[in-house]
Amino acid sequence: MVFYGVGALVIAALGGAALWIYVMSTVEQPSYRVIVADGPIELREYPASIVAEVTRQGPRQRAVSAGFGPLASYIFAKERAGDKIAMTAPVTQQRETIAMTAPVTQSADESGAWTVRFIMPSKYTTETLPQPANPDVRIVSVPAARRAAIRFSGYATDASIAEQEAKLVRWLETRNLKPAGGATYAYYNDPFIPGPLRRNEVMFDVTVQ
Repeated sequence: MVFYGVGALVIAALGGAALWIYVMSTVEQPSYRVIVADGPIELREYPASIVAEVTRQGPRQRAVSAGFGPLASYIFAKERAGDKIAMTAPVTQQRETIAMTAPVTQSADESGAWTVRFIMPSKYTTETLPQPANPDVRIVSVPAARRAAIRFSGYATDASIAEQEAKLVRWLETRNLKPAGGATYAYYNDPFIPGPLRRNEVMFDVTVQ
């Protein structure tokens, strides 16, 4: 009986992996060119893109959940006329910063303002995208950028994100690269994907020397 139970778990895991591979193969992700690859860390060149974004207050996890709703309503045409827009990956999140003469630090579990973004499919332009009905949703053009990214699996907790962000910062320091702004957190999977199959990233835009 134990053998059959283990076998069922293995089959379920393999089925989950196959489903994850299929789903990820059908979801558009942003194209980029890898300049440097060093284990889980890559330095990438991204082309310009278009995003739909909202800003929400609160701790990181609460803010990304609050931002997901209005963005999903926009792409699935729940509050506007026109066709649905295909879901892409990843969903990204970045803490809003306030311009000051001295730096302000904030730990990941503290409240703040966060910008949550859905990347629009590459076939769209700002002119061809439907206009949001919700005034909280903004359509924004993001310029081409060089980004450093560290990839990790598991669930994106505050602790795991902080650990990976520290690793990426140390990597940048060893190569005399400077972040251009705060970290961006990228989530590639829906909540039902098992932890070992999940893809998360911490990214920094990097100043080009």
